[in-house]
Amino acid sequence: MGETPRLVASDIDGTLLDDERTISPRTRDVLARLAARGTPVVLVTGRPIRWLELVYEQLTEPLPAICANGAVVYDPATDEVLRADPLAPDLLAEVARRLRAEVPGVSFAVEIVDSREMRHEAHYPLRWDADTDLIRAIESPEELHSAPAVKLLARAGEQDPDAFVQVVAGALRGLAEATHSSYSGLVEISAAGVTKAAGLAWYCARLGVDERDVLAFGDMPNDVPMLTWAGRGVAVANAHPAVLEIADEVTAANSEDGVAAYLEKVFGVG
Repeated sequence: MGETPRLVASDIDGTLLDDERTISPRTRDVLARLAARGTPVVLVTGRPIRWLELVYEQLTEPLPAICANGAVVYDPATDEVLRADPLAPDLLAEVARRLRAEVPGVSFAVEIVDSREMRHEAHYPLRWDADTDLIRAIESPEELHSAPAVKLLARAGEQDPDAFVQVVAGALRGLAEATHSSYSGLVEISAAGVTKAAGLAWYCARLGVDERDVLAFGDMPNDVPMLTWAGRGVAVANAHPAVLEIADEVTAANSEDGVAAYLEKVFGVG
């Protein structure tokens, strides 16, 4: 990519946010200046829609978001889902069947209603979610796959995430995508072909932006497809080894405003 990028795509957690899950004033102001000059900025995240408000309230204005690792494209200006690519109920049932057979003690949760709600098995450990109106335990195993889900979440106690995702991916090969974005042993499962790259490609095509003109930032394995697809893929210094290995460039860590520093340099908006 020799020219100035036409679109900026960034992961949220571990990339745009610091270690306290906040957006620094420097980062907020750089993003606002890019918007003012007409350069689209899109958030590309594993987060569900219902977790975006915690980010939006820290920005000058909400940004479009590709959620659930590419399964949902969301416009905050209209509160509209522009595209969703969920796992169908019969596919969910087969995925759950295979993983129960392969992974002792596995427990599941599903992101439904375009990731505005979650349903989880009683023994699935909740981390961030506590909203009882949107988050509910299922009453029977069949309820897990009673509706389409934009993401299936799998845990099996404390696991090495890199090893665990390989086990899950092996069990689901050809059936669904498996990735991870944390160090807590959580595996995130999407429909086959659904990745951050696929969701971003759809969004860019809608705007008429070529992949060569996209600048993308990330830090975890679920960012790898997006960073390899984009014309320029940049890892923050705190990124997972798999991301550092494939990145075109490395910027400063998330705790040091790495995304903002890189954008200031490329766009001259510092």
